[in-house]
Amino acid sequence: MMNHTLQQMPPKQSSSHIIGVVSDQFTHPASLKLLNELTRQLDKRGFITLLLNVDSPENYSSLLVNAGRLQIDGLVFLATVCSEELNLAAAQLPSVPAVYLCRSEDADAQVVSADDYYAGAEIGRLLVGQGFQRFGYMKGRDDSSHQRRMEGYAASLASANIIVDQLLVAGSNDRELAYQAMMRYLKQARASERINALFCENDLLAFGAMQAVRDFGQGAHIAVVGFDDVDEARSSTWHLTSWAQRQDLQITEALNRLLDNRADRSGAWQQGELQIRHSHLGKTVQGEMSKCGCASRH
Repeated sequence: MMNHTLQQMPPKQSSSHIIGVVSDQFTHPASLKLLNELTRQLDKRGFITLLLNVDSPENYSSLLVNAGRLQIDGLVFLATVCSEELNLAAAQLPSVPAVYLCRSEDADAQVVSADDYYAGAEIGRLLVGQGFQRFGYMKGRDDSSHQRRMEGYAASLASANIIVDQLLVAGSNDRELAYQAMMRYLKQARASERINALFCENDLLAFGAMQAVRDFGQGAHIAVVGFDDVDEARSSTWHLTSWAQRQDLQITEALNRLLDNRADRSGAWQQGELQIRHSHLGKTVQGEMSKCGCASRH
């Protein structure tokens, strides 16, 4: 395992032992999982966590100013806040290093994220292996920072001469909006043309989509796979097949970059694995497993 020094990281100018954590999604279950592990690791290193809850792009700038007054030692971004977040942080806090967790690669930023392309490709191969013919993808926003997930998914389908038939955009990473987007699609699509497999950008969208399929009824069945493997995914309500990231390793890598100015290029922190449950299965197989109470897990 090789460690590399990050030449572009400026040295820390303060010793406040305060790290600012910036997010606009503190209610999202995946963000809460990240926050739990992040604060645990920061506590272990002797740092205090300062939460910067961004309600809108307008209050982002004022939060940075307030954080700067505390001479914070670094910033960790848990989610995309606004399109100019990187430039604003660099302009207002030029001596404060920053790192992004769980978003697609950005050439101008330190990013620590799972290999989204590989994960999307694995999910595509899983669904193709179930014999489905019409595939969909659901994302939260058009400007999603997880474009590589969809690209990997589409590439694995293309290798089997299959295309993504339907792209659904919920509008935000919101369960109810996902429900509405799926319900609109089900009402508009002909039964003979309806997708029968769906990869959702995250578990929250998957829960909304699955509930819409259940409520719609009329013989509709769509296999669903999520991403993040939040605690609720394991519940008997969903049995959601989902991609689990190694968030502990990602956070360790992010803090090593932020606080120690070193990076591990081995890629172990980018890995993850599918947690296999029921939701990705065909209607017949899923029904049989539900009756016998069986579950296949990795």
